[in-house]
Amino acid sequence: MHWFNWWWSHEVVHGGKGPLLLALIAFVVTFLVTRIITRLIRAGIGPFGNINIDGVHLHHSTPGVVMVIGGGLTAVGAPTLSVWAYLAAFAVGSGSALVLDEFAMIFRLRDVYWSEEGQMSIGAATLAAACLCLAVVGLSPASVPGLSGAVLWIRYALMVFLALNLTAVAVVALKGKYPTAVVGVFVAPVAWIAAIRLARPTSLWARLRYDEHRRSLARRRLDRFDRRWGPIQRRWADLIGGRPTRLDHPPEEN
Repeated sequence: MHWFNWWWSHEVVHGGKGPLLLALIAFVVTFLVTRIITRLIRAGIGPFGNINIDGVHLHHSTPGVVMVIGGGLTAVGAPTLSVWAYLAAFAVGSGSALVLDEFAMIFRLRDVYWSEEGQMSIGAATLAAACLCLAVVGLSPASVPGLSGAVLWIRYALMVFLALNLTAVAVVALKGKYPTAVVGVFVAPVAWIAAIRLARPTSLWARLRYDEHRRSLARRRLDRFDRRWGPIQRRWADLIGGRPTRLDHPPEEN
């Protein structure tokens, strides 16, 4: 409780992270409510249904895009920590959840909401929520705990550290580990460890730098990873988003 009180006072109240915290809460609540409603529609339960305008199904990513744009433009001109800043944070958080809930559909440019491919949206939303959490609790790529009025050489050291970390993040991305690269921006050791490990066999790094023996090792490592963590990832996606439609059934409209 003492740690929470210190965090609330230092990071949220005096650190100006109230809007960021509101954006996180709005994101998580909107995403969960949206998934509950779409699953009820899929099951034919309750008063909910698809919205159609002139025969065209209105996907919820459409109002989400409007909210993100409106909230972003409002935040640009809003005074710091004003009511407008909080309204903008709410709009961006909720709008981002609506957009990322249909991320797979936007990425594939077709309705894959209830398919295996559609579970990409769960991963994108989970990653976004994790990054927001890291930012809210005080982790920043450019933060130095306990440092105020830093001397010049410490600032130079910080610049070198950031450059090295961004290089490691770039290597991780080239190795095809995109979620790890995003987390590595906030938690440097994650990027450093991932940068020295084998790349995914289909990544640009593997295609340009690995011979057949190296790619074979990468494929075996990926197979071990999928056997160990694949079922957990699928259970998480099924829990949040619902089980995908089998391929031998027509896809259901969300």
